[in-house]
Amino acid sequence: MDLADLGISGWAILTSGAAVAGWIDAVIGGGGLVLIPLIMAVAPQLAPATALATNKVAAVSGTASAAFTLVRKVRPPAAELIRLGLAAMVCSGLGAGAAAMIDKDVMRPLIIVLMVCVGVFVAFRPSFGTNESEGIRGGWRTWAALGAVACIAFYDGIFGPGTGMFLIMAFTAIFSQNFLRSAAMSKVVNTCTNVGALIVFILGGHILWGLALVLAAANVLGAQLGARTVLGGGTKLIRYALLTLVVVMSIYLSVQQWG
Repeated sequence: MDLADLGISGWAILTSGAAVAGWIDAVIGGGGLVLIPLIMAVAPQLAPATALATNKVAAVSGTASAAFTLVRKVRPPAAELIRLGLAAMVCSGLGAGAAAMIDKDVMRPLIIVLMVCVGVFVAFRPSFGTNESEGIRGGWRTWAALGAVACIAFYDGIFGPGTGMFLIMAFTAIFSQNFLRSAAMSKVVNTCTNVGALIVFILGGHILWGLALVLAAANVLGAQLGARTVLGGGTKLIRYALLTLVVVMSIYLSVQQWG
């Protein structure tokens, strides 16, 4: 594909969309719902795998950027993040390898139910995720976190929607910490789950690098704005963003399943 064919308007739409997607990913996750449809609409001649791979370059760049900003401010335990990140990378790769064997039409209703349960729980437990302490570490919590990350990363490799939200909920519940600290940890782990898929796309030659790098730069800009929004808004913002994501993702998956 000749990138000049996109025209000024096409470039403007895609870079703006990448920035918005970066902001959404940094706040709660789900930026792919914005950028992937835009890429496929503005450049319909691209193969779906190329659109997904090009989006992945932007998403990984933005999420890693947001993770760096949030971790530098919140400072969760480094050794813990390394363990969780490695587990996430391995298990997401295993999930990607098993993706072809899983029927997406079976997965969607299960994920919709889980998301609704999460939304109801958060809505009726306003104190959840508001703890201002640094959380509780050690003992069974270490193994529970590794198990949760392994399962969520495997799911991300197979299917993916809502991964960031599930990570935030898991870290908040296991470590009895606030949403802000959990969000910082989830960005690191989510970056690791995406790296495996990105490596596969690179090896397969699916990435349109000229477009991907421009969108990555725009995504990083949006992610930095999103990270600062999270730091400024704190746990209350993340709570509202999480509930919004539950509604949007449930509708989106329902339309895919039954629309």
